[in-house]
Amino acid sequence: MTASLVALFVGAYLAGSIPFGVLIGRAWKGIDIRKYGSGNIGFSNALRLLGWKPAALVFLADAAKGAVPVCVGQALLRSWQAPRADLLLLLLGLLPILGHSFSVFLRFSGGRAVTTTLGVLLGLCWPAAAIGLGLWIVVVALTRYISLASIIAALSVPGYMFLAHRSNEWKIFWSAIALLVILRHLPNILRLLAGTETKLGQKVQVPEAEEGNTR
Repeated sequence: MTASLVALFVGAYLAGSIPFGVLIGRAWKGIDIRKYGSGNIGFSNALRLLGWKPAALVFLADAAKGAVPVCVGQALLRSWQAPRADLLLLLLGLLPILGHSFSVFLRFSGGRAVTTTLGVLLGLCWPAAAIGLGLWIVVVALTRYISLASIIAALSVPGYMFLAHRSNEWKIFWSAIALLVILRHLPNILRLLAGTETKLGQKVQVPEAEEGNTR
């Protein structure tokens, strides 16, 4: 079982490391989205640079690379009757998140992992995911700041774990993930405080020369 568990963990990290935002940006518009806007490889920057359809693909792909490993992991750990399966599942859920934030395919750089975290949460605890997504939608609708909505949604998850009286491992894990999301959003927080953060609907102009040269 040890070798299979290692393979499962490595696979989860590699799945999380796939930079779908970069791949879709190049395939759809011939640009590297890391060079424009916020430089992020996730949904929000893809939306500014590429539009709704490719951004929706980025969202679904980034969520899937979080959800699929934990769903597969749950089935395998159950069949293996692994000891401390609950803790192993949390560790497995961490790996796609780290993969997105520190991708081996991007020299250990990456994005803020909000959508991938949502995918992991959907696989592990869908009620918390539904609450977080609902809050995200409400905050975006009221403020048009995706970054602010992501921070508030991330903070709601450990709050749910405490209110639902989940185990200490779950409380600590999701508190740490919320902290990681906040740390990854520090540039956005500074722009929010300065009043310069980009709102939903604002697009970033991509030089035509860049687009043409990469096709």
